[in-house]
Amino acid sequence: MNNSTSTQHPQQTISSPGREGKGKGLPALWVPTLYFAEAMPYMAVMTLSVIMYTNLGLSNTELALYTSWLYLPWVIKPLWSPLVDVVRTKRWWIVMMQLLVGAALAGVALTLNTSWWLRGTLCFFWLMAFSSATHDIAADGFYILGLSEKDQALYVGVRSTFYRIGMIFCQGAIVMLAGWMERAYSVPVAWNITMLLLAALMILLAAWHGRILPHAEEQPAAKAEFATAFLDTLRAFFSRPAIAVSLLFMLLFRMPEALLAKMAQPFMLRSVAEGGLSLSTVTVGFTYGTVGVVCLLAGGLLGGWLVSRHGLRRWWWPMVLAISVPDLVYVYLAFAQPTNLWVINACVALEQFGYGLGFTAYSLFLVYFARGEKSTSVFSLCTAFQALGMMLPGMVAGWLADELGFRLFFVFVVVCCLVTFLVSIPAGRTRYADSGNGV
Repeated sequence: MNNSTSTQHPQQTISSPGREGKGKGLPALWVPTLYFAEAMPYMAVMTLSVIMYTNLGLSNTELALYTSWLYLPWVIKPLWSPLVDVVRTKRWWIVMMQLLVGAALAGVALTLNTSWWLRGTLCFFWLMAFSSATHDIAADGFYILGLSEKDQALYVGVRSTFYRIGMIFCQGAIVMLAGWMERAYSVPVAWNITMLLLAALMILLAAWHGRILPHAEEQPAAKAEFATAFLDTLRAFFSRPAIAVSLLFMLLFRMPEALLAKMAQPFMLRSVAEGGLSLSTVTVGFTYGTVGVVCLLAGGLLGGWLVSRHGLRRWWWPMVLAISVPDLVYVYLAFAQPTNLWVINACVALEQFGYGLGFTAYSLFLVYFARGEKSTSVFSLCTAFQALGMMLPGMVAGWLADELGFRLFFVFVVVCCLVTFLVSIPAGRTRYADSGNGV
């Protein structure tokens, strides 16, 4: 899930359900839908755009470059997150950003059949990306404002679960829906309908949240304080022990996965003659968007459980291996080009499970790094470097795939796992890898 910057809030009051109408503001009514809505635009920008552009005929170089640039709002969101605190309420930002996402999805749909479809859809995906990143900031801040400490702990599992359901819905169900419609209509028409349906859903969610979210009365800090606060955050971040080692780890640990993830779905969709697996969009939605996501989440859950029992230090190197070694399955898929879906599903499941397990070490390293002074703001900067680490390799992934071909590209990805090992050696010796049980 995307984490965002939250500032320290002065005392606030939450309007009671009794004063606002029956059921108004009940967490069980808005926490699930809020985090389902948070997942949808992120997955639309990061996953649906890649599949759509692949099916519309863009080269690997073009689609990887264009869609990787869409990471930028999540990289730089700490720069404008204070505005969410200063301008209006977080409740207002949530509803407005959901409406903007809905409008952007409709914009993508309505420009697909124009002569300037590429520029038009990219502009609307940019709008969607900035709206989604801003929504992340507001939603995570509102979670703190709108719930008591007891309810924050109670609903943390609900929050994560419905974000994951949103992932499966977009990467799985929506991709499969688009694939079914591609069989009946042209590719642009199929994605036109798909994006319009998503737009309608986002607007319905905005209307729902406009009605159901509690009114948290906020007392924003003075605008002049934010420049000082941001400089204090930078000072706190860069004064952390082992900062150089930690930055290299944040940026490079997932370099192989950043390359692989950007090309995995195009590889599955490309024809056998192009070096791909020639799978249908429906099959990719099931294989990568459903089986893969479920295994990714299972790996993450197992990783969290293992660390909670034995601490991160004990599982550091098994998790580094887990995020690296399974990349070999794509070398096998590229050379063998199997047609058996059981084999393809098993390979994707193994790689995604390993990634979920290995990512536990990375995400907990960030959590432990952020502990201490200004922990929330420091963690927000960590997630910015995390996004940058995915953005930069993703930008060149398509060019490498076109120049090398899929076979040598995936061999190159496996070779890049050496980078993961190299940055893990010094990072594993820091105190951030020594943090222990009870995560």
